Amino acid sequence: MKFALAGGGTGGHVYPAVAVAERLREIEGVTLVYYGTDRGPEHAVADHEGYEFRAIPAAQVRVRSPWRLARGLFRLWQGTRIAGEWLDRDRPSAVFATGGYAAAPVGRAAKQRKIPLIVFLPDAHPGWAVRFLARYATTVACAVDAAVPRLPKGKTVVTGYPVRRQFLEATRAEGIAKFGLDPNLPTVLVAGGSLGAHSINLIVAGALRRWLDGAQVIHVCGRDEEHWLSKERDRLPEWQQRRYHLHAYTEEMAYAMAASDLAVTRAGASTLGELPVMGLPAIVIPGAFSDQQVNADYLARTGAAIHLPADRIEEIETLVGDLLEDTPRRTAMAEAMRGLAHPEAAERLAQMVREVAA
Repeated sequence: MKFALAGGGTGGHVYPAVAVAERLREIEGVTLVYYGTDRGPEHAVADHEGYEFRAIPAAQVRVRSPWRLARGLFRLWQGTRIAGEWLDRDRPSAVFATGGYAAAPVGRAAKQRKIPLIVFLPDAHPGWAVRFLARYATTVACAVDAAVPRLPKGKTVVTGYPVRRQFLEATRAEGIAKFGLDPNLPTVLVAGGSLGAHSINLIVAGALRRWLDGAQVIHVCGRDEEHWLSKERDRLPEWQQRRYHLHAYTEEMAYAMAASDLAVTRAGASTLGELPVMGLPAIVIPGAFSDQQVNADYLARTGAAIHLPADRIEEIETLVGDLLEDTPRRTAMAEAMRGLAHPEAAERLAQMVREVAA
């Protein structure tokens, strides 16, 4: 049996597909193929995971510029045609789509061929692609209940955000060993998302000496940022350099989270699944996207995170310092974060995909 995965653009849309694919792959005879764009991280992830990859033309459709709108509509038509050709060749039993512009033509082509389609919304608010796909979906699943009023009645279910197995299996001891940490020091994890975050990195560079005085930092900075942050590390005293663990990127984020006491991160879709299942309190700084604003508000309302707006980003240094000294508050945030977890989400979604295929 073959299943198709679709969507991408950011890690928060790609990794839910990977998590569900892990469960589908446990069934003997299952093969997987990934439909996405060459511009997003999905191609590299598909290659890493060993999926066949199909490049689908896609572009944003919801834009103000008439020229860009015309281009987006043309790419939607073109992408639907090419996705249809691949679907005719691959003949998947079902499609699992996680949003992103590449998923829109795939979902449209799947509907034309009467191929069952499960659409998953990883954010707290549906973007254009998910709203577009919902009309073609057999079932719409979402990560949090806050999204339900914005999705079609009668075919929407809350499953939680599916996480890869490493997030269910990673331990603090393993994380400490993998990242070479001191088990006696509190650990701050800074991660700007799959593309990095320059504004966060700038503030962190200025705060390092204060933080490293009593803690250690795992900083996943983004591949374009590592060069100048390495120079900043070289300016630190040698004993603080040993406490500053700089990484351009890591495939072992679950272990970094397991070893950490506090996270500083963007508010992409993955924060709704990975932080809760790890019980990691966080300061979330949404990027300039409406979905990240809604995600940050959702986590903050539950008491699991602090929502720090981008125009107050300079407060990171003080907030981190205060939280490291306030163990009871961090403990309460961690408990609230764990209360949002859905560790069974990936298995449930994989079961849904199998059921619609049958």
